[in-house]
Amino acid sequence: MARCCSAFRAAVGLAVAGLLCLGSGVFLVVSLPAILEEQVVKNVRLDPSGMAFNMWKDLPVPFFFSVYLFEVLNPKEVLQGGKPVVTQRGPYVYREHREKTNITFHDNDTISFLEYRSFYFRPELSVGLESDYVVIPNILVSAAAVMLEGMPAGVQMLVSATFAAFGQGAFVNRTVGEILWGYDEPLIDFLNSIKPGLLPFKGKFGLFAEFNNSNTGLFTVYTGMKNISRVHMIDSWNGLKEVSYWNSDQCNMINGTSGQIWPPFMTPSSPVELYSPDACRSIKLNYSRSGDFKGIPTLRYVAPKNLFDNGTDYPPNEGFCPCRQSGIQNVSSCRLNAPVFMSHPHFLNADPELLETVDGLHPNEEKHGLFVDLHSLTGIPMNCSIKLQLNLFMKRVPGIWQTGSIKTVVLPLIWFSESGEIEGDVFTMYRTFMVTIPTVLNYAQYILVALGSLLLVTATLLGLRSKRDARAKTPQMPNLPNGQIQDSETTPLLQKDSSTVHSSIFPDT
Repeated sequence: MARCCSAFRAAVGLAVAGLLCLGSGVFLVVSLPAILEEQVVKNVRLDPSGMAFNMWKDLPVPFFFSVYLFEVLNPKEVLQGGKPVVTQRGPYVYREHREKTNITFHDNDTISFLEYRSFYFRPELSVGLESDYVVIPNILVSAAAVMLEGMPAGVQMLVSATFAAFGQGAFVNRTVGEILWGYDEPLIDFLNSIKPGLLPFKGKFGLFAEFNNSNTGLFTVYTGMKNISRVHMIDSWNGLKEVSYWNSDQCNMINGTSGQIWPPFMTPSSPVELYSPDACRSIKLNYSRSGDFKGIPTLRYVAPKNLFDNGTDYPPNEGFCPCRQSGIQNVSSCRLNAPVFMSHPHFLNADPELLETVDGLHPNEEKHGLFVDLHSLTGIPMNCSIKLQLNLFMKRVPGIWQTGSIKTVVLPLIWFSESGEIEGDVFTMYRTFMVTIPTVLNYAQYILVALGSLLLVTATLLGLRSKRDARAKTPQMPNLPNGQIQDSETTPLLQKDSSTVHSSIFPDT
């Protein structure tokens, strides 16, 4: 009997443990998605007490700004009508620091901020020094020539004579540092002395002279406190709901985010857009593939091949015209009317005609395509690289002697990449709380359900066996008339006594 009781107690113990495991597993199955969603919402909305706010305010991700310059190898031949031959120089790599200031919360679930950028040269990551000399087109002369093409010949000759007086030609040989961050240009001072404000430069002229230690405009974005699906989406930029650079409402729209974080709970069909003040437009990215970044599942988004197509090949882009070949976008309307075009590096995905007019370009999707790898659960980029190229439209203008016999060409100046990836302690903490723990809990819920079910089945079988063993050890009693119960110890004595009584009452007959 003791053995049967032990088995029964074991069965009860297993049943209790099974119910606890099964209950815990079912609880996790039912409630875990809601718990994870609550934690994600809490950690991605722009709440001053949340983790995302501090990460958003002081980005812990190291950003690098890599610049490649196209040196013109045959400037004399180009002036005589020859095809330009270019070679790529660089990269010249800068560590980019971003700091948000003037942070202001508003009653309509938005927050405004200015983000300042500063750049620091990293020679150990670069191929070359800022002191390297590079021959590139003289942007002042070439741009002025195109802009003055329709002016009277007398005006053109006067401007050309001014260029000559200041020693300006169609090409310049300057250091990388001067080309990028500016150099003193007496011609600019002279022109601004004649008509103040004629050129928006104060002595220094360079491609990124206004970038360093400057902000990208006043962004107002949604905090997500009331609607998490709107978090980081732009409400306005510099107080504007749309820009006025382009010729259609669609092209002037300010869509998406500022390009740093997107709303959470993304799927491959989720739209990914950003507004780029540098490109003066919104950019929509397309889902490419699912991937993995150091153990974190990601969705990769890339630029559509028709991003810079002209209005003929892609009618929605007609608002960006006047256009030339597909693959380059005229940005003169937001670049002081200078004949500057934007494209992918090396004219990737552009009209082959552009490649035929310049030697030395080698487009490659892997090297020159832009991409963003987003963690679908949080909308936070794990790895990104935004790549763009600036090009100068050049042509012969008879009244500007410096243009010689240049054939009409869109000549690449530079291309640059802004890239960054999450790493270090921030990455470890992020992966632990957003990937490792949820993954463990996800597996745990099913393990608990399976274990609980197994324990309950085992307890049931053990209970049935215990009951069967108890029955086997209990002897079977014969059926007696009139409900009498047989007792194995008293029955023989009763039988003996009844026999004696019978014999004494009924003697032998």
